[in-house]
Amino acid sequence: MSALLEADGIVSGYGEVEILHGVSISVAAGEMIAVIGPNGAGKSTLLKAVFGLIPCAAGTVRFDGIDITNQSPDRIVAQGMSYVPQTENVFPSLSINENLEMGGFIRRERLQERLEHVYGIFPDLAHRRGDSGGKLSGGQRQMLALARALMLEPRLLMLDEPSASLSPKMVESLFQKIDEINRAGTAVLLVEQNAKEALSLSDRAYVLATGENRLDGDAKTMLESEDVARLYLGD
Repeated sequence: MSALLEADGIVSGYGEVEILHGVSISVAAGEMIAVIGPNGAGKSTLLKAVFGLIPCAAGTVRFDGIDITNQSPDRIVAQGMSYVPQTENVFPSLSINENLEMGGFIRRERLQERLEHVYGIFPDLAHRRGDSGGKLSGGQRQMLALARALMLEPRLLMLDEPSASLSPKMVESLFQKIDEINRAGTAVLLVEQNAKEALSLSDRAYVLATGENRLDGDAKTMLESEDVARLYLGD
């Protein structure tokens, strides 16, 4: 299966501090890929490097065969990739509807059609479309951030710790939506501390530690592995 996203030998970090030391991952069209590992492993840094938010000092990022290494995020979005950061991922002063319209800002055609499609996926947001983002709970904000990322009909959705600080009930609802989005055909690259849930939903997984690849393979096999459980799942 050909890769939609290929990140090969990524070296990146913040200023003079190198966090990633040659990390490589790939995502095929329609796949859900989990990236797990201990705190400080470089998981969130990897997403930021792929999305052009921080520079790659070495390595290449290809999306659908096109080299996008160190391109600006707006150019990457235009090619079909969306990214939802862990925090500050909605505009609190704007309404739900305005947040979604901002999510579709680079494509004005079929805007209303895309709005209604996204509201169909997130009916709870549809009922409150005039409410401001600042009135939403943490879980509702994550749902809005997901919905806004879908406004451009991305081929790849990258999610950074979407379940962080959410209640167990909201975590369950959120993962159900992520699974639904993936089953509808959108590839998902999921960085997640809730490793068991991430592995149970994903096709394949990568384990990072100290900014390097440690393991990769079938997600369900990793979930059943005693070594993975002992080292990375808290068992």
